[in-house]
Amino acid sequence: MAMSSILNADDIKKALDAFAAAESFDHKKFFDMLGLKSKSSDDVKKVFTALDADNSGFIEEEELKFVLKSFSKNARDLTDKETKAFIKAADMDGDGKIGIEEHLAENVR
Repeated sequence: MAMSSILNADDIKKALDAFAAAESFDHKKFFDMLGLKSKSSDDVKKVFTALDADNSGFIEEEELKFVLKSFSKNARDLTDKETKAFIKAADMDGDGKIGIEEHLAENVR
């Protein structure tokens, strides 16, 4: 599923452009710029499913490295430092991965 079928294409471009430089990624600001908090929980779940490349029900560290590419194939990879900071911030239960409930808690008002 293309992210542009869930999120505004202009918002996606602006968010990707804002974090184009290595070590600049901030997951909260990124998802805010995408307008994810204004989306329904069903839409947030669709974004989660698109980010869960291996369909395991979790977004693991390896998938997070390529999270920006889920929004545009030409986007950069996250650095190891950015990936680890993202996992640390979003992994509420300490299992080393992000589940759907953690994703919803971060992105639904």
